Amino acid sequence: MKSQSTRSQAKKKQAASPSGFSRVQVVWGALCLAMTAVGGALWMLDGSKSLGIDGMRLPSLVAPDITNSIDSIFNTRAPMDNAPWQAIVIHHSGAPFGSAETIEKDAKAMGLSGLGYHFVVGNGSGAGDGELHVGYRWLDQLPGAHTAGQYGEWYNRNSIGICLVGDGDRGEFTGAQITRLVQTVRALQRELGIPAQNVILHRDVAQTTSPGQYFPIAAFQEQLLSNPN
Repeated sequence: MKSQSTRSQAKKKQAASPSGFSRVQVVWGALCLAMTAVGGALWMLDGSKSLGIDGMRLPSLVAPDITNSIDSIFNTRAPMDNAPWQAIVIHHSGAPFGSAETIEKDAKAMGLSGLGYHFVVGNGSGAGDGELHVGYRWLDQLPGAHTAGQYGEWYNRNSIGICLVGDGDRGEFTGAQITRLVQTVRALQRELGIPAQNVILHRDVAQTTSPGQYFPIAAFQEQLLSNPN
């Protein structure tokens, strides 16, 4: 009787997991497939890849008094072209520790030509808390490779990607990060005439939770410029 019970339990466990894999294996397998799919989509949308742009130095902008220095982000290497920039998309890196350099490394591992975001805001773990990294895509006025989904190509070519280092599904971002994000977005709104309704989260246009459930969306939206012109 005991052996029959044991065999019965084994059959139930096997039936609960397809192909004999455990639930943990199935979940991790699905996650890996999803990450591969997103990576592949971004690789296809990476417009700069055909330009052969790779290995460029990614300067950082770190300023204790952001009110006096934020406008320096408009000192780009290529002439500023306001026409393409019609929106701003907010992301998170999905990891509690990181920097523009580590994010760039991950991007290259997915086949992208380099950092897909135009800006990265550090959280004190891997980069300074509130540190603003200005990526080469912004300095050279190039399309991003930051948005997946049905409309990913349009957003990569016409929106500015800003990434907060951290995992917004596990915890809150730092106050310095949100302050720097708001100041950067408001400066971009003023310079480019981007309305508040065009400042969106990645999850608004793609199947992702980014920038996470803990992103303070209500407080953030209250601080946007309703009429940037």
